[in-house]
Amino acid sequence: MKNTLSALQWAVFMIAGSIVAPVAIASLFHLDPTAAAGFVQRTMFVLGIAGILQVTLGHRLPINEGPAGLWWGVFVLYAGLSATIFGSEIETLQALELAMIASGILFIILSGLGLVEKLSKLFTPVVTGIYLLLLVAQLSGAFLNGMMGVGYLKEGIDLRIAGLSLLLVILAIWFSRRMPAAIQQYSILILMLVGWAIFAILGLAKPVVLSDKTLLKLPEVFAFGMPTWDSGMIVTAALVTLLLLTNMIASIRVVEEVLSKLNNERPKSRYKQAGFISGINQLLGGVFSAVGSVPISGAAGFIMTTGIKKRLPFILGSILIVLISLFPAVMAFFAALPEPVGYSVIFLVFVKMVGIAFNEFKKDTSEGKAFIIGISFMVGIGTMFIPPEAFKDTPPIMASILNNGLILGSITAIITEQLLYRKKS
Repeated sequence: MKNTLSALQWAVFMIAGSIVAPVAIASLFHLDPTAAAGFVQRTMFVLGIAGILQVTLGHRLPINEGPAGLWWGVFVLYAGLSATIFGSEIETLQALELAMIASGILFIILSGLGLVEKLSKLFTPVVTGIYLLLLVAQLSGAFLNGMMGVGYLKEGIDLRIAGLSLLLVILAIWFSRRMPAAIQQYSILILMLVGWAIFAILGLAKPVVLSDKTLLKLPEVFAFGMPTWDSGMIVTAALVTLLLLTNMIASIRVVEEVLSKLNNERPKSRYKQAGFISGINQLLGGVFSAVGSVPISGAAGFIMTTGIKKRLPFILGSILIVLISLFPAVMAFFAALPEPVGYSVIFLVFVKMVGIAFNEFKKDTSEGKAFIIGISFMVGIGTMFIPPEAFKDTPPIMASILNNGLILGSITAIITEQLLYRKKS
């Protein structure tokens, strides 16, 4: 019973954190309701399989896979360039299928060459801490917009939703401080259900939309057609792969730190194996016409909040995600989870990641630490304030880096530390 509830909580956490990306991308490419539902289904299927492969054969840690923000950015960029470069949106999606397949192959090659383990050495406590702070900063805008109901039922702020979101956050804090540990570990699941029920009673929950009435539906291979070759997209895939490697390593490092605290023993690092499996997961994203995945750092906050640190509940939760994705009616039900509820309940999970970041900073006693943090934070946060329109004349491959404060700030931290301080020491 305990493993079942923990698995269900993992599944709800995965859905709440992953459902937005495929829905947004389907809207950008103007997919009809049936095609959009299929895209969401295939993405969730791939995420579930990816999580199972990583926890059993890859890094062997309870880290959920989510739609990679980098791939999301690439989809957004090329959605606006469809007519110019590829002629149609479907042809663009076919080229993106090939990009993910190319990324998967490159992941496997780089892992075989041992590059993943070499890159992992660059993620010192300072770099990991900066990555976490920038991650929280990057997500804070989406969280606050979602919690205030912006774009949920109307364009502006909805005070009713903002008030309910605040109530859920207060309840989450109360759960984390007042409830017994046996109840705390199910706090996310309980608050999700309570929040959804409140929204439904007040008429603020969106109806369940079932566009596909098939009882059981297997994910379609190359749903948008066979992949099409584009040299520019291959270059983009190569760059995305290198950046995804840094994302993957950072997520693994963060969860390793949390588990070493909870278990008083550091898990054995398996970066090479994780790189191989990430390659397979990118291949799955391309073959199933979904969004490429990456291990999500938010798993560290989830583990800290719930205390669920064993692999079995995570494996069961991932299997549940795969099963849910096969039944359109069940998928449609979970997809109807009110976004403000999801953001409000998970809010505390990401707040705790700030604490993990500061604990990482404490491990470095060098005098150059403040300078590295300062310059990286300025670059990362500053980039987040540059409007996307400023990059309209920039090549997509460059825009995907320059428009991403998390990646640019993390790269700045690595370069600054290696060139100015590690070399000196």
